[in-house]
Amino acid sequence: MSTDSSNTRRRPKSSRHPEGLSVSEFYGAESPFGEGVEISEGTESDIDDRPVTDWATDWNHTDPVWAADPFPIWDDLREKCPIAHTDRFGGAWFPTRHQDVAAIAHDTEHFTSRSVVLGNNRPPPEIAPQGISPPISSDPPFHQDARRLLLPAFAPKAIDAIEPATRQYCEELLAGLGGRDTVDAAVDYAQHIPVRVIADMLGFPREDADQFRAFVSTVLEGINLPLEERFDGIQALFGYLNEQIEDHLANPRDDLTTYLLNAQMDGEALNVAHVVGTIGLLLIAGIDTTWSAIGASIWHLAKAPTDRQRLVEDPDLLPIAMEELLRAYAPVTMARLVKDDIDWDGCPMKADDWILLSFPSANRDPEFVDEPEQVIIDRAVNRHSAFGLGIHRCAGSHLARMEVRVALEVWLSKYPEFSLADPDAITWSGGQVRGPRTLPIAIG
Repeated sequence: MSTDSSNTRRRPKSSRHPEGLSVSEFYGAESPFGEGVEISEGTESDIDDRPVTDWATDWNHTDPVWAADPFPIWDDLREKCPIAHTDRFGGAWFPTRHQDVAAIAHDTEHFTSRSVVLGNNRPPPEIAPQGISPPISSDPPFHQDARRLLLPAFAPKAIDAIEPATRQYCEELLAGLGGRDTVDAAVDYAQHIPVRVIADMLGFPREDADQFRAFVSTVLEGINLPLEERFDGIQALFGYLNEQIEDHLANPRDDLTTYLLNAQMDGEALNVAHVVGTIGLLLIAGIDTTWSAIGASIWHLAKAPTDRQRLVEDPDLLPIAMEELLRAYAPVTMARLVKDDIDWDGCPMKADDWILLSFPSANRDPEFVDEPEQVIIDRAVNRHSAFGLGIHRCAGSHLARMEVRVALEVWLSKYPEFSLADPDAITWSGGQVRGPRTLPIAIG
């Protein structure tokens, strides 16, 4: 993409104030959201890490039981309490049916996206309509133009151009594993692929991969930790993004970071918070969602030898099978906040209550899909919502599909026969992006 090195801007600075995570403190700017926009600190809720005893009235998506196997929980709630509630996180709702998830995802009048990661910190209302990480955190009318900025970088033609390098890297990863009898398909394979792809797209050093994985853990998996425990990780993320932006301002090149630094909306350069938030979104969300989808797909094929053998014998079936694997093991759940008090289908939702939109649960609603619990790799009609619903449907879906498809093609070519080495050793991430974190696979 073309760049213009003549653009200059104020750069964000990392904060050293450990007592809070206010937006202004972290950006180190008087008005990171633009001139004249004053930002408050938001609100904090108490951490509650007690074990869950009633999922309908006290659910917790960070609970180890939920992380290990959420499907029975969702199925039971969908039948008995389709919109569950919890007082944790300052109050939150969990719709399980496709019709509710879809309706709320499309309703930008009553629900705001100013933060899409449900936790114990609610960002201040003043950051809307831009939000924490535009465009996924943006409300109309800001959202449309913020999303449009990213579309060229994630268009099919652009993604086709990076497929050969992605395939080559997958092959290099497996070649580096040598003749092992056991491979951790998550740690040794899946968790490397999107890290490399996103690093190259943003123009970040490939050798910083371990830092990227740490950022993912802090932002997405550490939401129920005390603020002081999260602070160093959040500060490290902002400090890292600041360093990369400073480097790109001094040394512009043809990558997505320089593009965003030079981009304009309504004839003006993007504000500091927009640039940092979007880059952070691409770095964090672009990594965890995809490696989770790759890992879950390999996990399924390792325990379903008939499906694995069909794909080995008929590689042309993979694109269809991949969509079914995305439906059945959709990794992503997104949050909204209630704008004002509202009664939603008998549920008294209060202003600033969280809504956790479970696209994975929606994909398993028997009112939406036939035999939802069955993974049918040649399912002909598959209108899944693994990439979200409404205005925030994933702008990077072409990229994610390419990475998952290529990763599986290379894996199946190298390892046509494999199985779970130790089912009890498999661990899954908690929070809003679910995927295997350790996945020992027996080769042969």
